[in-house]
Amino acid sequence: MDASTRTILTVGHSNHVLEDFLELLNLHGVTAVADVRSAPYSRFNPQFNREQFAGSLKASGFRYSYLGCELGGRSDDLSCYECGRIRYDRLARTPGFRDGLERILRGAEQYRIALMCAEKEPLDCHRVLLVGHELDRQGVEVAHILADGALESHASAMNRLLAELGFESEDDLFNRHRTRDQLIEEAIAQQTKRVGHVIEGVRSVAGRNDP
Repeated sequence: MDASTRTILTVGHSNHVLEDFLELLNLHGVTAVADVRSAPYSRFNPQFNREQFAGSLKASGFRYSYLGCELGGRSDDLSCYECGRIRYDRLARTPGFRDGLERILRGAEQYRIALMCAEKEPLDCHRVLLVGHELDRQGVEVAHILADGALESHASAMNRLLAELGFESEDDLFNRHRTRDQLIEEAIAQQTKRVGHVIEGVRSVAGRNDP
């Protein structure tokens, strides 16, 4: 299957009742869930704890794979951090992350996959800012299941991000001569500083992942 013909979805479990979450998956024809949480447990929503959730999916006819080690947003690789803050551009170049993407692409040949994390808002989550973005860069169609059941294309999500961060202002002379792709990269970098993982006391580590 050519990459351009695949559609990979993302979804946040938020505080959904399990039955409502399964309805979201069924609504969009999902047949497999790829869990991209670095920490696949929730004190407030235990129905989404890894083992319990995997069992619930299996009982409802869904496939489940845990890919938090490969595609999670909280890397153990300190070279992916700058001043203690995760940099998704560095993480995206690690071998483990690239392997995780390949697993998703292979799986999408057989299943309609939803990448699942916790956050309700797509723009607050690495499933969109990191994984979805990298899939989109490879020409894969990506869309995001919203909490109300609506489906938002990745392009529309990026338009929202640009607008929220002020990158679409006609009065911004500094942005007029930059491409949309360049603006998206900068917007994601800014958003990552807001919502990305932070490790206290860690400084920038120069290494193989720097441009």
